[in-house]
Amino acid sequence: MKKRLFVTGLSGFVGQHIQSRLASPDSAWELLPAASRYDLTAPDSLVDLWPQMPDAVIHLAGQTFVPEAFRDPARTFDINLLGTLNLLQALKARGFQGTFLYVSSGDVYGQVSESDLPITEQQAPCPRNPYAVSKLSAEFLSLQWGLSEDWPVLVARPFNHIGAGQKEGFVIASAARQINRIKQGLQAPQLEVGDIDVTRDFLDVGDVISAYFALLEKGVPGQVYNICSGREQSIRSLIEQLADLAEAPVQLVQDPARMRRADQRRVCGSHTKLSRITGWTPEITTQQSLRAILSDWEKRVKQE
Repeated sequence: MKKRLFVTGLSGFVGQHIQSRLASPDSAWELLPAASRYDLTAPDSLVDLWPQMPDAVIHLAGQTFVPEAFRDPARTFDINLLGTLNLLQALKARGFQGTFLYVSSGDVYGQVSESDLPITEQQAPCPRNPYAVSKLSAEFLSLQWGLSEDWPVLVARPFNHIGAGQKEGFVIASAARQINRIKQGLQAPQLEVGDIDVTRDFLDVGDVISAYFALLEKGVPGQVYNICSGREQSIRSLIEQLADLAEAPVQLVQDPARMRRADQRRVCGSHTKLSRITGWTPEITTQQSLRAILSDWEKRVKQE
């Protein structure tokens, strides 16, 4: 018999991939739909949300756009922190005793010295924007709730995701869209980019989801886990690989509007703890990810 899983944020990038994963007959989990539309900032909408009791919850939903967090920090906290509290209270009222996985962000670490790379869970968080502060606050809230209510609560700190279906606002998705527009004759062979001479730790969304399920099955409650590739890659390198795969000769042009010089020039995480406890390791290569992203944007550009 399959275990019942409730996921917030199903309409988002990762949520849609979770839906596809659970549609497989081989999945050990079945998706438990909400009984009605809900808003995490409206506690009344969470009443009677679960006709059946979930065995586990993955809390993905949130305000994730950092510039928006600076523009309206109060709303970001309302969604990310108070929304999490509302969800926890509603689950408690329903009698929930399952596993709760809070999806945070590697952004909570803030600026980390290059001498401290790769970033482990032992690194003290030092968030540098309201979004990261809201996520770290919700981490503490979730872990406290696990202690108070005796629930198995785990925290995931994923680093940069890539994959098909991502919004254009993300750098690799933006590059893939522009490359496809160039190939289809809709744009001059120039790629508008920002500060691309930084490194980041990119992981395919499929591997991210596999890590979430590994944590539900084997994670130690009360712990925090990095979810990352363990490799740093420059954004420039990934864009050049995209262009090579698409066989599209392009010129990279730095757009002043996109130039927000990053304080953190290099990012690389460590997934040693996650791998040791659950056996999870990344399986999807960068080339596989980039091919899927290009194929996805080829279809999307044709529909624009």
